[in-house]
Amino acid sequence: MGGSGSKVKGAWPFPGSGAGGDSGSEGQEDHSVARLKGTRKATPFIFTRRSSLYYDEDGDLAHEFYEETVVTKNGRKRSKLKRIQKNLIPQGIVKLNHPPDPCRFSCHPL
Repeated sequence: MGGSGSKVKGAWPFPGSGAGGDSGSEGQEDHSVARLKGTRKATPFIFTRRSSLYYDEDGDLAHEFYEETVVTKNGRKRSKLKRIQKNLIPQGIVKLNHPPDPCRFSCHPL
């Protein structure tokens, strides 16, 4: 029962007591902190994503496509919408706008 935390020894980012073992091994904890800091070299921004839109046979672009079908039940004609799932082409990767600079409007020049 309980937490879903990591069971890896030496991955505790804070010096002192914790998951890194005993507090007597100060040199070992310093290496684990440096190792964790060295892995964050990627930017936090997302510039592309996979689109959820599809093209149909006519070249229309939408999330879902429906076709109107006529159903005859007890001599009555009724129209229903049937979802089309075949012959759809995904749009692919979409480029996103760059995020605005947070200091552009809030920071004042000296």
